Amino acid sequence: MNRHIPLFLVMVMVATVSRGQATAPGSQQTVPPAPTTQNAPSSPPAAPPPHTAATIPPGAQALSLQEAQALALKNNPLISVARLSALAQHQVARQVRSALWPTATGYLTAVDSHDNTRITAGVLNNPSVFDRAGGGTLISQLITDFGRTTNLASSASLQARAEDQNALATREQILLAVHQAFYSTLQAQAVLKVAEETVNARQTVTDQVEALFRSKLKSELDASFARVNLAQAKLLLLDAQNNANAALANLSAVLGFPTLQNFYLVETTEPMAAPPANLDQLVSEAFAQRPEILSLGFQLQAAQRFRVAERDLMLPSIRALGAVGGTPVRDDRILSNWYGAAGVNLELPIFNGFLYSARAKEADLRAQAVRDRLRDLQNRVARDVRTAWLNSNSAYDRMNVTRQLLDQANLALNLAQTRYNLGLGSIVELSQAQLQQTQAVIADTEAGYDYRLALATLRFQTTGL
Repeated sequence: MNRHIPLFLVMVMVATVSRGQATAPGSQQTVPPAPTTQNAPSSPPAAPPPHTAATIPPGAQALSLQEAQALALKNNPLISVARLSALAQHQVARQVRSALWPTATGYLTAVDSHDNTRITAGVLNNPSVFDRAGGGTLISQLITDFGRTTNLASSASLQARAEDQNALATREQILLAVHQAFYSTLQAQAVLKVAEETVNARQTVTDQVEALFRSKLKSELDASFARVNLAQAKLLLLDAQNNANAALANLSAVLGFPTLQNFYLVETTEPMAAPPANLDQLVSEAFAQRPEILSLGFQLQAAQRFRVAERDLMLPSIRALGAVGGTPVRDDRILSNWYGAAGVNLELPIFNGFLYSARAKEADLRAQAVRDRLRDLQNRVARDVRTAWLNSNSAYDRMNVTRQLLDQANLALNLAQTRYNLGLGSIVELSQAQLQQTQAVIADTEAGYDYRLALATLRFQTTGL
């Protein structure tokens, strides 16, 4: 009969502890399971509930994903750099088109010369120089250069359109960086919450085991294992705190802030549907809408126009010239009180050491290089779309698997806890169940955010964000 007294005392003490745990809020098991964020595998996982204003910590600024995108587009300096570069390229196009317009230049001239002076030195020059003062205007208008200037203007306009697409590509990259930073911060904060709950749960178990050890009902090995588990949970908490702070710092930088901002992130309420099924359609949409491909397409057209313009250097150019003015101070015997002249100038290249042919060949080779760059970019885009599609499908399936893993880990922990309380299991068994349950909670927590980020990456690779 006496041999059953220790077991009886253990059962009484366990029952007392269990009743005390049952009265605490949300303490039905040693380590609380993570909040359910997924439904059954046959239906899309449900989104987590949105935060209310009452849950926002004092001094923190609530920030949704849409607000984060707006802040990044407003504050991130790379957006401004891309926009200013595009505007500058449009001014280059205006500069090139100016050659199609007439030019007018005004002159004011006053000359005092020695009597009977002629300029006798120079390049085949023998003009007379007269005392005079006058002013006039010289007008020049290109009649035709057989398409060279028009092709140059078209090439510059296409380069401006390519720069517009580069600015759009920069915008899309910033939005993707916002998604990555936002979901990474949410994920890090969720893992931090899991780590805090794990420390609290491990502390409770450690206190219980040490109480039993002091009562000579558990061995020192049990107490030592409990302390090790608690130390591991504290290390997990330290890493989670550091990761959460680093993620928030990265988010602040992406949003254009030089200092760390105290944001309280509000999760999106949009349901998480399954990824698109038609991969070929996604690749076609990427070819049609990706700004990088559109930019390189405009650059190819610009290079082709420039190649034609360089070839047209070998053709003549015709220009009309006109001059008109007055000479109020003059020698009336030699000069009249006004002057006017008009003419046409034909410029025909004859030989310049094969300069123009070399420039035309260079432009042709560069156009071929741009064409091959476009083909390479299309291949890489197709690869990126396919990779993003595979990752999104894998992340979607992973949510269902982690949900099942968490359910089984919670069940295993409950059984291990019960066996340990009844003296049928060892502390090693309980420690292993706690570790597996913590890993399952973290995996389940991360899976939802990984899938949202995978969907954002897939949209970025295809139609844009």
